[in-house]
Amino acid sequence: MRRYLDISNVNYSGKKFDVLIIGAGIAGLYAALNLDAKLSCCLITKESIDISSSWLAQGGIAAAISEGDLPQYHFDDTIAAGAGLVNEEAVRILVEEGPEDIMRLKSWEVPFDLDDEGELMITREGGHRRRRIVHAHGDGTGRETIKALARLVAEKENITFLPNTFLFDLVTKGQKVKGILIGDKNKKEFIRSNNVILCTGGSGQIYLHTTNPGIATGDGLGAALRAGAKLQDMEFVQFHPTGLYIENNKGRSFLISEAVRGEGGILRNIRGEAFMENKHELKDLAPRDVVARCILAEMNNTKSKFVYLDITKKSKEYLSKRFPTIYGECLNQGYDMSKDYIPVCPVQHYMMGGIKTDLQGRTNIIGLFACGEVANTGVHGANRLASNSILECLVYSRRIAQYLNSDCRDLIDEYRIDKSKKEYEKDHFDVNKEKIILKELMTKNAGVVRNRANMEKALIKLEKMKDKLINLTISSKERAELYNMCFVAMEILKSAIKRKKSIGAHYRED
Repeated sequence: MRRYLDISNVNYSGKKFDVLIIGAGIAGLYAALNLDAKLSCCLITKESIDISSSWLAQGGIAAAISEGDLPQYHFDDTIAAGAGLVNEEAVRILVEEGPEDIMRLKSWEVPFDLDDEGELMITREGGHRRRRIVHAHGDGTGRETIKALARLVAEKENITFLPNTFLFDLVTKGQKVKGILIGDKNKKEFIRSNNVILCTGGSGQIYLHTTNPGIATGDGLGAALRAGAKLQDMEFVQFHPTGLYIENNKGRSFLISEAVRGEGGILRNIRGEAFMENKHELKDLAPRDVVARCILAEMNNTKSKFVYLDITKKSKEYLSKRFPTIYGECLNQGYDMSKDYIPVCPVQHYMMGGIKTDLQGRTNIIGLFACGEVANTGVHGANRLASNSILECLVYSRRIAQYLNSDCRDLIDEYRIDKSKKEYEKDHFDVNKEKIILKELMTKNAGVVRNRANMEKALIKLEKMKDKLINLTISSKERAELYNMCFVAMEILKSAIKRKKSIGAHYRED
């Protein structure tokens, strides 16, 4: 692996900030808002603010705020879903501090849904034994939260926002962060900072079918890996049980939120038979890994490409109000949720593994922090509990900001990157073709069900792709994305091969 993707034409512009935040989903925005106003901050996002996994988040945010619920109960459900591989201290922080962050969002005018008495409406999702999910605009929680946070960010004089900006690399000196390289095919720019927070999301685009947006190509993971950051638990890839099935779908998979089952939805096979009754004590609200495997088993048994989700016992008025986004998309595809069963199948959804961090979001690289899906705090273990993802973004991005407020490393020395003497090939390379090959390899060999032989064959093929990539000029965003996707996919396969026993989202049929 090369240290930097492309340093042939770097502009040392002199730009510098106390803190750089890469990613403008909920983790990035919340971190910026919790920084002390005396700290200069640059918030960088790959495209526009409305393109992120956070924006697409439907279900809501889990927190023990309802009467009769306790952080301990939320703790127990999180431990159970994570199959015992969680960091218990990290989970304790999550469930105990999370309610306060929910109340802060409410005070910041995130438009959570309220009942007739003005209290937060709370629902239930898979793996939760109590109702503890708050939501906004029915199934638009992520979108509405980002819109509210973005308005506040725009009012902050200490925050500079850079949209449509691609992260090529983290710049380090020894084990210390010195800044980042951003740019395009023609020019790279070095922005100085001794404190960088990665909030770059996941890498769902390494699979053919994912709920992740097109920007989710593992850029933060790739940059961190090149800088020497430690990755952990990369084998744990979550497949959401209920992606909307569309024949020959070539784009992002549309998610049918777990909240639909939380409001009474029943999974049925193509014969109309409910099949979760005897599969788990929580039936249709079992943890995601369990439900995904049960659906695959039904698909295999009935030789079908999907199963059905039945929520027809609810009225059109209720469904269109509670799930406006899902209801509208189903109508677009020809399904009226109040009358028709919805065809669904498992699709890649979330990375539990990522950059290893401590409880303040610190990595093994001094000055490098990570939060959200790109990070591995240990709160999810082998399988993420529904709606814990945004909660993790809130709690741990705030903790990073609080740490930096009291211990922000000052910029002192100038730094320039040592130029590589290696000459790279400039041959034509069909990036799109190679991306499809990679996606097909991962979908077929590192999906819901895996075995050693297939994973090893896939790894050998990706090693050959890597050998081509490391000798190529990687000056464009498209090539950089493929480079990151390849190395992240290899990390997933190597970790999955190493873990021989099935646990959580990692299921070995051998």
